Amino acid sequence: MHELKVESSFSAAHHLLNYNGECENQHGHNWKVEVYVRGTQLDKSNLLIDFKILKKELNNVLDILDHKDINTLEEFKGISPSSEILSKFIYIKMKEKIPFIYKVSVWETEHACASYFEE
Repeated sequence: MHELKVESSFSAAHHLLNYNGECENQHGHNWKVEVYVRGTQLDKSNLLIDFKILKKELNNVLDILDHKDINTLEEFKGISPSSEILSKFIYIKMKEKIPFIYKVSVWETEHACASYFEE
């Protein structure tokens, strides 16, 4: 089994719904995103997937979120856009293009992240 990881980042504002604390107020993060893919089949160049392709697809998804108020995006209407929800959103969007995606981790600080993967 081979596993690859790429990282990228985006900046955006959000606020948590149904939350009692500072994060119920609008605030921003510089999120770091890690995308992992896994597989056993390598191509003729012995690559699982070209890092450039994986990074391009990730950045296409992050463009939806970057420098936005996430709460106002149609995909998040009425949903509390936590790091957990953002990791799932990115995973689902990436899976449309990269079917062997394994996991997405979204870091809202350098010490705290949420990950999403399917069993």
